[in-house]
This record gives sequence, C-alpha cells and structure tokens, in this order.
Amino acid sequence: MTWNWQQPDWPNFSWDAPRLQKAEALFLEGVGIAIGVSRHLDEADRSSLEIELMSHEAIDTSAIEGETLDRDSVQSSIRRHLGLAGDQRRVKPAEAGIAEMMVDLYERVAEPLDRATLDRWHRHVVNGRTDLADIGRYRSGGDPMQIVSGPIHRPKIHFEAPPAARVEEEMVGFLTWIERSRPGGSTPITPLTRAGLAHIWFESIHPYEDGNGRIGRAISEKLLAQGLHTPIVTGMASTLLAHRKAYYAALERAHGALEITDWLLWFAAKAIEAQRRTLRQVEFVLAKARVMEGLRGKLNDRQERAMLRMFAAGPDGFVGGLSAANYMTITGAPTATTTRDLAALVGLGGLVRTGEQKGTRYWLPIETAPIGSVEIADLA
Repeated sequence: MTWNWQQPDWPNFSWDAPRLQKAEALFLEGVGIAIGVSRHLDEADRSSLEIELMSHEAIDTSAIEGETLDRDSVQSSIRRHLGLAGDQRRVKPAEAGIAEMMVDLYERVAEPLDRATLDRWHRHVVNGRTDLADIGRYRSGGDPMQIVSGPIHRPKIHFEAPPAARVEEEMVGFLTWIERSRPGGSTPITPLTRAGLAHIWFESIHPYEDGNGRIGRAISEKLLAQGLHTPIVTGMASTLLAHRKAYYAALERAHGALEITDWLLWFAAKAIEAQRRTLRQVEFVLAKARVMEGLRGKLNDRQERAMLRMFAAGPDGFVGGLSAANYMTITGAPTATTTRDLAALVGLGGLVRTGEQKGTRYWLPIETAPIGSVEIADLA
C-alpha cells in the first residue's frame, strides 16, 4: 500500500469544504449552548467540572491505547498540579504523567503549539518508562515505525510512518501550518477542519517512539478550543474510546489518501457527539448542586460520602444502581446502619429506590438523556 506521505503531493491535503459547513455550524451552535449553561455554575462547581473533564480525558485517552489508569490517582494528581487541596496518596508515574499533560494542555490552551510543547507532552505521556530510547524528543531509530497486528508469521501492517531521518523536516512543515491556520493567522481554517486535519497529519508523521495517539488527541483538543472565542473543553477522548474500533478504521483509511473529506466528516461527527457529552456533564453538575443544596445540613458523614461518590460516577452513574453492599463498602457502615441511612436518603429525596429485597437499588434523582451516536449521515 502507498501511504499518504509517500504520495507526490504530500502534504497537500484536500477536502470538500461545503460538505463540512453543516458540521461546523452545529459545532459552533453547541459551543453557544455550553457557554450559556456554564454561566450558571459557581466557582467551586466550575473547578470541580474542569477536574472531572480533565480526569475523564486522561483516563480515556490512555484506555484507547489499552492502558488502564486509576481514576482516583489521576484526579488526585490533577488537583495537586492545579495547587488544590487533595489527599496525599502516592501516584504511579503513568497517572502522574498524563495528569500533568492534561493540566498543561488546558492551562496553556491559548498558547501556540510548538516543538517545546510537544516534547514536554511526550515526557509526560511516557513518564516512568525505561524501555524507550528517545524521551522528550523525536524518534531516531533506524527501523520502520509500523502499527502492526496479527500473528508474527503473518502480520497485518495498518500503517507505516516516514523514516526517522525525515521527521524533523516533516514536523517543521506541520508546526508552520499550525501557526498559519490559527485564528488570526495568514490562512485561518475553521475549528473542526483544523483539528481533524492536524490529527491525521500528526499521526501520519508519528514523530515519537511511543505516545503519538495521546499527543495527537491532545493536539485536536487544543485546536478545537483555540478556534472558539471562549475556549470550551470538547472532551474528544471519551467519545473516541466509545468508538475505538471505528476510530482506528477511519485513521487507517485516511492514512492512504490526501483527499480526506470522509475522515474530516467522521471526525466532525465525533467532535459534535463529544461536545454533547460534555454539555450533559455540565447539566449534571448543575443538577448535583441543586440536590446537594436541598440536602444541606440533613446528612450524616456516611450519607454525604455515599452521595458524593455517586455523583463522582458522572451522568451514567453506578452501573446497575447503588446496592446496600455498595453503600457498606463506601462508608464502612454495618447492615442495620446501612438500612437506616438509605431509607433516610430516600425520604429526603436524595435517592430513588427501585426493586425489592436483594434486587433493591438506589439512584440519584436526576434524569439524563443518553447521548446517541452522531454519524456522517447526520451532517448531510
């Protein structure tokens, strides 16, 4: 197969801009809604939401690569990097590194994307790794950089990147385009198109020995935010994780061509879906504030701990609902105390009960509509 970087016109990507107009309009409309809803958040809730979004992105962008991180450790590390109070738990290098990259991304979102930023992100992403030759710098190895699956005797090559000797020059061209295409640059490009193009271009160069996927998704997040008058977190990683197989397939198809309209449409659909997920998270935080305000001064420490743990699970909540056993694990309460605490929470309107006996489950009194998948056909 001939890869896009092997074609004569590389890196002159092309696309059908009119086909992306509806997607760009929907994205900007969603930004306006998110800004309007976010104005109702107080400072504490806004800070809590930012930490939640950053931790979800950190965990999910790593999960796309098959790496499972501890949620509480990631949140603790993010809080520490933001200078906020938190527990003093020991955090493993992987959790600490991706947390630091997320804080760096969102605190410096308006700053230009340059080589120093990318190298810094790479050091964060591979924090604690001892198996890599090139950390915080472009790859230098002589072997081909390939993405391969299948058995050793019959591997399937999904992609092969340019040789290491070409990476420096390729990245100069990429970063020059990033600067020119920004709002106010010499050749500005609309947010979705710029972010989608940057993602496939960066992944095609694959400049680092490892961590390119996480860095590429961080680039997309940064560029989406830069394209808005008021930067809003889109939260792409969680949606891409939900569509991981389709995501990899879309990338693989795009690696073989310079005409990337289909890729940009797919990326745009998932960005809009991600935006809707984030908006649901904002609405959930507002609902949390209303519920907890109604319970102020009425809960004991155990009940408050359980309620906050349920809210921490997000709009999708506890899978299968909260059981008495869950409550006992969270609070350390014995059976009789658990029964009284849960009954009181139901009576106060803090929880809703369903089922009977062993099938009894408890839910937050908040209804959140599921986010349906946004597809290319929806953007026609």
